[in-house]
Amino acid sequence: MKLWLLRPIDEDSEDSPWNTWYDMAFGFVVRAETELAARLVASARHGDEGGTAWLLREQSTCEELMPSGVEEVVMIDFRS
Repeated sequence: MKLWLLRPIDEDSEDSPWNTWYDMAFGFVVRAETELAARLVASARHGDEGGTAWLLREQSTCEELMPSGVEEVVMIDFRS
């Protein structure tokens, strides 16, 4: 299985599904065999942005996480 990182493309634009910041998912790390399968998994776990936002390439990115690359934080699960 592969790991996929899904993120919104333009969460600040007026017509974006992420226009308001609350009760929404702003990213997923998904284990799936293909990009489509990863998008379907994320779509099933959406917030108020709606599941369609995770299926459309115009609204969200879906990139495979590779073991090599720059040092970065992939996910933060923070609650205050």
